[in-house]
Amino acid sequence: MDSKLTVERKKWSENFSEWFHDVIERAEIIDYRYPIKGCGVWLAYGLKFRNNIVNIIRRLLDQTGHEEMMFPILIPEDLLAKEATHIRSFEDEAYWITHGGTTPLDIKLALRPTSETAITPMVKLWVRSHADLPKKVFQVGSIFRYETKATRPLIRVREVTTFKEAHTFHATHEEAEAQVMEAVKIYSQFLNELNLPFVVSRRPDWDKFAGANYSIAFDTVFPDGRTLQIGTVHDLGQNFSKPFEVSYEKKDGTREYAWSTSYGISERAIAAVITVHGDDRGLVLPPKIAPIQVIVVPIPYKGMEDKIYRNSKEVVETLKAAGFRAEIDLRDEITPGSKFYNWELRGVPIRIEIGPEDVKRAQVTIARRDILEKVKCPKKELVKAVQDLSAKIEEELKNHAWRWLRDHIQRAENLKEAQKMLAGKKGIIEIPWCEDNDCGLKIEEEVNARILGIPLTREKIPFMKCPICGRTAKNLVRLGKAY
Repeated sequence: MDSKLTVERKKWSENFSEWFHDVIERAEIIDYRYPIKGCGVWLAYGLKFRNNIVNIIRRLLDQTGHEEMMFPILIPEDLLAKEATHIRSFEDEAYWITHGGTTPLDIKLALRPTSETAITPMVKLWVRSHADLPKKVFQVGSIFRYETKATRPLIRVREVTTFKEAHTFHATHEEAEAQVMEAVKIYSQFLNELNLPFVVSRRPDWDKFAGANYSIAFDTVFPDGRTLQIGTVHDLGQNFSKPFEVSYEKKDGTREYAWSTSYGISERAIAAVITVHGDDRGLVLPPKIAPIQVIVVPIPYKGMEDKIYRNSKEVVETLKAAGFRAEIDLRDEITPGSKFYNWELRGVPIRIEIGPEDVKRAQVTIARRDILEKVKCPKKELVKAVQDLSAKIEEELKNHAWRWLRDHIQRAENLKEAQKMLAGKKGIIEIPWCEDNDCGLKIEEEVNARILGIPLTREKIPFMKCPICGRTAKNLVRLGKAY
């Protein structure tokens, strides 16, 4: 058994990076041995896991009037350059195609780093009048960014393979801002269904999306105390509609430029599920998104092999008929104990063991992956028991994760306190801020951390002063050692 997966919880936290690499490899989620740095291959088990997560966001977007489309991966340089702030942000990160075979191209082509400049010109062709608005589209695909920092599986990569981006267009700025709030609600529901805890913050002006009026971000905390941004929402105003001439005829016959938003998530959400719920033994997957929800492991006994295998197959068929993703492990080259370890590593939420005593008593043994607890259950009550247990596991994973996050949000009154907290268990530090950009940048410099933003839901704060200028603080600002 590999020592990296059997260390104590404290070691798991201290060696999170090593644990993470080891788990995604051994659980066969994704293989990053592909000969291009920052690019990997989704393996069969990992792809099912990924698709179960993607299907949740697809459902939520479908329910709120978004249309799924697929746009080209290539963007001409002149389109990417139409929004000046946007191109300045991405020109050093874009992968450029300069030749078709041996022939130089008239216009360089970028592998899309994001799709505002690919989608907006097409929307211009589709939107003529106010009757065509709002227009809400999304796609799930790859984007490419030349990541110069050290790459990290699923967290900092060069091909983002699970990039869900939505783009919306509206008749008024008020409608676009309402869409921003709807997007925040959609993402909140999405993360809640993954049992992931998060904070929502309005990003500082110097760290907003290139071309946005403002950006809102979702962040969570990892076991090493670092923060990870797992979703963003942007109010784009008319910043893309004007250069791309996306206008519409109003009811009074005049013309107006459309107002737009965009919002995206990536496989960072998948990394968060792996990390936030994981433990020393490997993955701990919520039943809703687990590729296999129930694994049945026969425990053969001399003279009773046929009865045990027959009972085990009957249990699997019963569970499948009830709608569960259930499988049976019939491998005879490894012991039941090795099978237990293997499925615990893969995070299968529920394991059902069937041995000679279980057959005699018309029962099964149910093992929970999250707390490693076993109970006996009569076969006739199995479906109801698995349904109830699945719901209980979901709820308890969510509660545990939120307790972790709340325990890692601390409040400091000054820079010295913030520095001490960041040198300890890290997490998210809230500190008073006057909201002046110069003071905010100085806070980042002094504490050597990233400002995540101002809480989206503002709260009344006690009289506090900005630690830089000494003026009365307008709000708290969140800091973190970010990935």
